[in-house]
Amino acid sequence: MTDAIARLKEVVGTKGFSEDPVEIAPYLEEWRSKYKGNSPLLLKPATTSEVSAILAICNETRMPIVTQGGNTGLVGGQIPLHGEVLLSTKRLNRIRALDESGMTLTAEAGVTLAVVQRAAEDKRLMFPLSLASEGSCTIGGNIATNAGGTHVLRYGMTRALVLGIEAVLADGRVLNLLRVLHKDNSGYDLKQMFIGSEGTPGILTAATLRLFAKPDLAVTAFAAVPSPAAAISLLGAMQSRTGGMLSAFELMPRIALEFVSRHIPGVRDPLAAPSPWYVLMEATGGKDSRLAETFEAGLAEAFGKGLATDATIAANAAQAAHLWKLRESISEAQKHEGASIKHDISVPVAAIPQFLAEAVPAVQAIVPGARAVSFGHLGDGNLHFNFNSPRPGDDPAFLAQWDTVQQTVYDMVNRYHGSISAEHGVGAMKVGLLPRYKTTEELDAMRALKAAFDPLGILNPGKLVPKVLKL
Repeated sequence: MTDAIARLKEVVGTKGFSEDPVEIAPYLEEWRSKYKGNSPLLLKPATTSEVSAILAICNETRMPIVTQGGNTGLVGGQIPLHGEVLLSTKRLNRIRALDESGMTLTAEAGVTLAVVQRAAEDKRLMFPLSLASEGSCTIGGNIATNAGGTHVLRYGMTRALVLGIEAVLADGRVLNLLRVLHKDNSGYDLKQMFIGSEGTPGILTAATLRLFAKPDLAVTAFAAVPSPAAAISLLGAMQSRTGGMLSAFELMPRIALEFVSRHIPGVRDPLAAPSPWYVLMEATGGKDSRLAETFEAGLAEAFGKGLATDATIAANAAQAAHLWKLRESISEAQKHEGASIKHDISVPVAAIPQFLAEAVPAVQAIVPGARAVSFGHLGDGNLHFNFNSPRPGDDPAFLAQWDTVQQTVYDMVNRYHGSISAEHGVGAMKVGLLPRYKTTEELDAMRALKAAFDPLGILNPGKLVPKVLKL
C-alpha cells in the first residue's frame, strides 16, 4: 500500500495530490451530510495520461479508487466510503474545442456545467442542460449520472446530449471515442456504457457535447392550477398550442412556495391569491415565431377550461429569473424546515395524479403530520417526492422512519411501472434496493458488463451494481 501510494504521488507531481486531512475533508462529505467517507490520498490529475497511469497502478496493486467531480451528487456515489483513494477531476478543466458550424463542444471532465453554458453562449449557441448546481457540478459528473434537469422535456437527458467520450479503462488503457458524428452505426455504441455508469466501468476524462441554436425568445410563466390532473391537461394544451416549443414544465405545491418565501431572501409570491398547486413553464423559439402570442392564447384557453386560475408572464429576463428562483430554491428552503426524506422517482406522466393521491396518504399513515413537498419535472414524469418532518424538533423520530417510508414509496413506484431513480443516480443509497425492483436478467447483465470492464472491481466499489442475488 505504501509503495503504491508513493507511485501514485510520483505520477501526478507535487501539485497533483494531497494527504492533508484538512484539504481532503470537503471531498469526504456530500451536500446533505448523509454520507461521510475517508481516504488516505486525494489525487488531482491534470491530464488524461496521468489518469491512465493512476489506473494502471491501481489495477496492478488492486487498490480501489473513487472518482469525484463537483461533489454535488445526492446518493453517495462520489464519496469514498471505505477508505478508497479519491480522484478529483477538477484539474481536468480545459475546453478543448468548439465547432460553431457543427454545433459541438469538447470539454474535459472537470469543466463545470456553467462554464460550458457560457462558452456556448459566447458563440450564440446553447448547451441546454440546466441544473440548480450548474455553478459547481462538472460535465464528467453530469455524464456519469446521466443528469436530467429542467429542460429534459425538449432536449432530453444528458444521454441525448453526448456525441462522444474519452474514458480511461480500469487497466489504464484510454478509450478514445471523441467523435463529433451525429450518425454512426458501425457497432456497439460504447459511449453509452459510460453515461449513467457512476464511474464503475472507467473514468471519464472528456466528452464531445451537442450544442443548439440559442433561441431568440423565451416566454416564462408561473400559473396557479387546481390540481396535478389540471396541470397535466395544461401541459398537453400548451404543447399543442405552442407547436411543441415548451422546454420546461415544472410542478410545485403551495407548501413549497411557502417554504421558499419564508427562507430565501429576495423572493415573493408572484400571484395575488394562494393556490394548492403551481406550474412554472417556459417556451422558447425564434424571433419570428409569434411565440408570445400563441403562448398567451394558450393560457387564455386554459383559464376558460378551468385548467389554470391565475398566471403571471415574465415581462423581462429579470422577472423570469425571479420565477425560476422560486423553483430552484425549494431544496435549500427545505433544509431550513428541518429534516426531510427525499425520493427522486419517475412514473408515467398520466399516472402522476393517482400516484400522488395514493402515495402521500400512505406516507402520512406511517408518519402522521409529515409535510408532503412533491415537486419536479412534470413534463417528463420525474417527481422529487419529498417529505419534511411534521414540526421542528421532530427530526430524530422522523428520520427513524426513513427505511419504512422509502420502501413504501418505492414499492408503490414499482406498481406504477416507474423508476426509483429518475435523475440522481443509484450510488450507495439505492444499490441495495435494485435487487428488489430489477429482474434477474437485468442484474445479471449489469454484473456481466461491470466484470468485463473492471474485472478486479477497483472502480467505485459498492456503487450502482449490486452483488447480492435478487430478493
